[in-house]
Amino acid sequence: MRLYLIGYMGCGKSTVGRKIARFAHLDFVDTDSRIEQREGASVADIITYQGEDYFRAVEHSVLVDTASEDDVVVSTGGGLPMWGDNMAQIKSLGLSVYLRRSPQNIMSRLSPYGRAKRPKFRGLNDEQLLAFMTTHMAEREPVYSQADVVIDCDAMSDDAVIDLILSNIRKLKQPK
Repeated sequence: MRLYLIGYMGCGKSTVGRKIARFAHLDFVDTDSRIEQREGASVADIITYQGEDYFRAVEHSVLVDTASEDDVVVSTGGGLPMWGDNMAQIKSLGLSVYLRRSPQNIMSRLSPYGRAKRPKFRGLNDEQLLAFMTTHMAEREPVYSQADVVIDCDAMSDDAVIDLILSNIRKLKQPK
């Protein structure tokens, strides 16, 4: 069983993914963390010094590596599904779940550190960030919405989101 969590930056993929992995006794992979371990640098530094194309190639490699892992929850970077055939690969490798949140909801979840560590958010005031996220998320929606399961998370607690995902996992594991 491979579960891939997709969605916009700051939507809770890593937070929710770690809890699902713990409750379901699965391993947890955060693609950004794995990239940072592999490269010995932060995602922001990789993009700044090596370029986005290099980062996306490493990110794709990390996605391909998850094919060899079983019983895992994978939290993807926000842009991972957008590049090349990554979304098709995600769907072929396991269950994909899109954690859909509004820009306003994501802004309310982001700590100052959460904003600062994301290169695309740096230097933006609240109004600029909201405008950027609104446009950027609309561009990504057609790809994200290809996920096997789409969860509108704004009105849900993280615990309710986790319960919903766990129930989907249980349905998949039941004999037909």
